[in-house]
Amino acid sequence: MKKTVLVPLAEGFEEMEAVILIDVLRRAGIEVIVAGLEGAGPVLGSRGITVVAEADMDEMTDRAFDAVALPGGLGGTIAMRDDPRVVAAVRASAAAGRLTAAICAAPLVLKKAGLAEGRTLTGHPSVHEEMRAAGATLGGDRVVRDGELLTSLGPGSAFEFALALVTDLEGEARAAEISTAMCMP
Repeated sequence: MKKTVLVPLAEGFEEMEAVILIDVLRRAGIEVIVAGLEGAGPVLGSRGITVVAEADMDEMTDRAFDAVALPGGLGGTIAMRDDPRVVAAVRASAAAGRLTAAICAAPLVLKKAGLAEGRTLTGHPSVHEEMRAAGATLGGDRVVRDGELLTSLGPGSAFEFALALVTDLEGEARAAEISTAMCMP
C-alpha cells in the first residue's frame, strides 16, 4: 500500500522547503496530499512563488496519514500554528506514533501542539530561543530525529530533510536510489 504524507500549505510558506519536500517524496512513490489552509487552489509563498494546493485542509480532518510534514516560512508557520486543524493533525500523528516532521520555523507548530518539551529538535536559528523556552533541547545536526519527530534547519537542508522522510517511510535503499537519481553528493 502506498504511503501517504500530508503537507499543509499556508500563505507565506517557504517555497524551497515545500517544493523540495513534495518533489522528493513523490519521486519515491509516496502519495503527497498538499492541503491549503484556505482551500484547494493557489497559495502564495514567502518569495512570491505560487504553488497549487490540490486539497482543502477541511477535507483532511478525518484522514490518517503515515506522516505529517510541515514546510517553514514564518508567515506560513504562523498560519499553521494558529490553525486548529493543523495542530490537531500534528497531535494525532504524534499520538499514533507516526512520523511528524517540521523544517525551518515550522517546529513552532510542534511547540503549539505540546510536542517540544523534553524533546531534541532543530529549526531555523530565528526560532531556537522560543524552542528552548518551550523546554526543547537543540540538536546540532542539520536534520534531527527524536523518536517520531523529525526537524531540520531550513532551505539549505531541505533535500536532507526530504530524504530523511523517504528513509523513514520507504527505507534506506529507496532514499539512496532517489538521492543518486538527483545527483546528490
